[in-house]
Amino acid sequence: MDLKLEVVVLPVSDVDKAKDFYADTLGFRLDADFPIHDGYRIVQVTPPGSACSIIFGEGLTAAPVGSAQGLHLIVTDIEQAVEELTGRGVDVDGPFHDATGAFHHAGATQRIPGIAPNRPSYGTFASFADPDGNEWFLQEITERAPGR
Repeated sequence: MDLKLEVVVLPVSDVDKAKDFYADTLGFRLDADFPIHDGYRIVQVTPPGSACSIIFGEGLTAAPVGSAQGLHLIVTDIEQAVEELTGRGVDVDGPFHDATGAFHHAGATQRIPGIAPNRPSYGTFASFADPDGNEWFLQEITERAPGR
């Protein structure tokens, strides 16, 4: 059975501000903006090259605003991605790698600035947040692990 991730729901406080950030600042494709009725609105955006979309709006989730953490966007050149996002006005932390040489820890305590030694696939990250504090990571993957 194939199970494919279709959407991620983000809790936001201001739908129009989030729409501007994701569509205009980040350059995600604006797929839909449905004002269903008063108090219920759905906005869907999709990152370039992604099969999974992001939705946010009014009346979609009971999650606290800004509580999404650990969302990952995969890039093949993290330095180029950081440069592009910074040029678009996004406050990006990184590139960095984890002190253990593995997947990054929560928070910033184990972060070492710069590209991971020998630049292994899956080993270098950068992070940013949307206007509500929902946390995103960029992860550099140049070669997929077997079975992926």
